[in-house]
Amino acid sequence: MNVLKEHINKTISLTDEEFSVVESFFTEEHFKKREMIINENDQVEHVYFIVSGLLKLFFTDREAKEHIISFSMEDWWESDYAAFYTQTKATQSLQCLENTVVLKLSFDNYQQLLTEVPKMTDFFLKKAIGGHISSQRRILSLMTMSAKERYEQFLKYYPSLLQRIPKITLAAYLGLSRETLSRFFLESK
Repeated sequence: MNVLKEHINKTISLTDEEFSVVESFFTEEHFKKREMIINENDQVEHVYFIVSGLLKLFFTDREAKEHIISFSMEDWWESDYAAFYTQTKATQSLQCLENTVVLKLSFDNYQQLLTEVPKMTDFFLKKAIGGHISSQRRILSLMTMSAKERYEQFLKYYPSLLQRIPKITLAAYLGLSRETLSRFFLESK
């Protein structure tokens, strides 16, 4: 749980006593590569803090085409947030791209945590704002940037993910062909 404590303390300050309360609400869980954490139409019970590993959040359309929304790695949070916060069924799926360890927080524990440690409201608000900014940046990049610019932006913000994500998966995320991605990759070396 030291990883979680360090993560939280980057955003807000907690006493040791407050952190003891915080950590009591989390449960550790291990997942294997390719394992699904959330499937579309599941009831979304948890939000996940990634201790180790890599996740892919995606939506599958009516033609069974997969649309990758985001990747999440160590020190990040992930879930189908709309379903989590509204306690409805998932419209997105969450899958492990690597063996993954998470600390999960249930909706009921989330509510109780905010009551018992009010500072955590500020923490989660700051995390939500950061996530919203990232989402807007991604939407704008898909609307206004060329394929090469999207690739360069990905490298700028997430350089450590380049070697961890299969090229075909990264190409799908960026909205380009694997061949185009390979060409950009070679050009950037």
